Amino acid sequence: MRSVRKCSRTGCLEPAVATLTYAYSDSTAVVGPLATASEPHSYDLCEAHALRLTAPKGWEVVRHEGEFAVPEPSSDELTALAEAVREAGRYDRPAPPSSESPEQPRKGQGRRGHLRVLPGRA
Repeated sequence: MRSVRKCSRTGCLEPAVATLTYAYSDSTAVVGPLATASEPHSYDLCEAHALRLTAPKGWEVVRHEGEFAVPEPSSDELTALAEAVREAGRYDRPAPPSSESPEQPRKGQGRRGHLRVLPGRA
């Protein structure tokens, strides 16, 4: 499965071309080329958001000089796994036929997909 990382800004669906990281000790925001891997404390940005980024008063913004290159799609196994799990959890998809007997859940138990709700113990 081929995938391109998207911009981290809410509502933006553009492909990411830059990575934003913060150096809190130096009060600096750094916008550089897209990192090879997505990191938890960094943000992927599209070109428009990378160029328009502003920092809080007293902070400095250090930007990559030159143009940002749109990365080639990669076949990242972790991304493929996450998308497969997301697809499997969709509600609008019909449930696959079960090999279990078609008996109804016992009283006090609810059933949703492959998960069961069991009554609490006192």
